Amino acid sequence: MSASVKPVRLAVLLSGSGTTLENLLSLRAAGKLPAEVVYVLASRPDAFGLERAKKAGVPCGVVERKKFVLPEDFSEALFAAVKPYQPDLICLAGFLSLLKIPKEFENRVLNIHPALLPSFGGKGFYGNRVHEAVLKAGCKVTGCTVHFVDNEYDHGPILAQKAVPVLDGDTAETLAHRVQEAEREIYPEAIRWFASGKLKFEGRGVRVLS
Repeated sequence: MSASVKPVRLAVLLSGSGTTLENLLSLRAAGKLPAEVVYVLASRPDAFGLERAKKAGVPCGVVERKKFVLPEDFSEALFAAVKPYQPDLICLAGFLSLLKIPKEFENRVLNIHPALLPSFGGKGFYGNRVHEAVLKAGCKVTGCTVHFVDNEYDHGPILAQKAVPVLDGDTAETLAHRVQEAEREIYPEAIRWFASGKLKFEGRGVRVLS
């Protein structure tokens, strides 16, 4: 990790096990990620990612999605919980709820999706459902996408993608394993690019300036 890059303050939102959070924490501890996780928020109180956060000594909280009817109200409560920690960047890590992004957080919320967007994205496409759809379609290549979050599912400017081959005999589980390996590589890389301050937004895409 370059000493010239100031670590960004990172908030992580999750709904499940928190394996992506664990990866980011491990890279930070090894000096390979210019980001400090300052807060973890879950949409479910039983999300195991909360236990990972507590073990690492990271402040954490819960804003339950099921307690809100409208995504606008849920989003307002969520960002109200996050704001006191003054994150530079928010990373969705297996976070399954639709968000409405406030103006001050535009282009400051990242998500990783287990397919090459815009294919196999949108409402209902998460976890093994994505990989099952890829296999059913007969695709020879899939992968993962890091994108900035807007007010639609799996939409917003794309920052990074990594291709993963679909092999003969693949199941949703075996394919998911290889896609997750790719995710562990490109999500931290995307955070490094954000930390560099050299991103240029061009419509639905993002360029990393040299």
